[in-house]
Amino acid sequence: MSTLAEQSTEAAVDWHIDTVDVDAYLARLGIERPAKPTARALRDLATAHVLAIPFENVDVLLEQHRGISLDVVQEKLVGKKRGGYCYEHAHLFAAAAERLGFRVRRIVARVQPRRPGPYTHMSLLVEAEGVWHLVDVGFGAGMLQPMPLVDGAVVDQAGWPHRLTHREGWWTLQKQQGDEWEDLHAFTPNPSSPIDYEVYHHYTSTHPRSPFTGQLVVMRLEPGLSRQLVGHELTVRRPDGTEEKTEVAPGELGEALRQLDVALTPEELAALLERY
Repeated sequence: MSTLAEQSTEAAVDWHIDTVDVDAYLARLGIERPAKPTARALRDLATAHVLAIPFENVDVLLEQHRGISLDVVQEKLVGKKRGGYCYEHAHLFAAAAERLGFRVRRIVARVQPRRPGPYTHMSLLVEAEGVWHLVDVGFGAGMLQPMPLVDGAVVDQAGWPHRLTHREGWWTLQKQQGDEWEDLHAFTPNPSSPIDYEVYHHYTSTHPRSPFTGQLVVMRLEPGLSRQLVGHELTVRRPDGTEEKTEVAPGELGEALRQLDVALTPEELAALLERY
């Protein structure tokens, strides 16, 4: 991707990556430190991150989110073994990846571009062995592994084919649904700055029209299985098209969250139940 490589890098931007304890992060993921920043190491790192750290908006829903500075994110996702949403996942992964020798560009995407959705989703472009990849560890039950930034590239994501297309400077991430391709989000390779994400996070965590301020959202992805708890409904999907929907009663919420790897204190669970 010469056009991307020729653009200015983020070297002049201080992302405070030294804040991250890489060994603690890798221990959270349950993997060893890679010897070199290879494409395989990038795939292993992204997959382990998605499998280990849940996507969840509990702190946003409880109006107690402490922000997306890297020290706060590390304390929450690594120290407390909690989950988070895109800004938290992507900030943490980007910092750790850079410390491990990968070249990283932080970008923003417009969700559901045909509607259109908000231009607020934080994602990453990461270079490994001379090839740029889309790495989207904070897209909920979406991507499990990197995708090469190549027009028409199709990658199986936990059993669901995903594709990248490029047109007039915009890249679009798509998911195959039957015979059709659904647009998930669209982005340009232009780098964002820390203040951009502060603005996006403020909207996403406070605006009444944000999908994360009015209902619980928890998502988990693993090979052959997607689980999403949105509001009171748990949906379990499989690549063969089958799905199961279950209503989660208040008395069942704690166990449902534990099954989704969301570890709350008794006080947090009690506060969540008041909003549930």
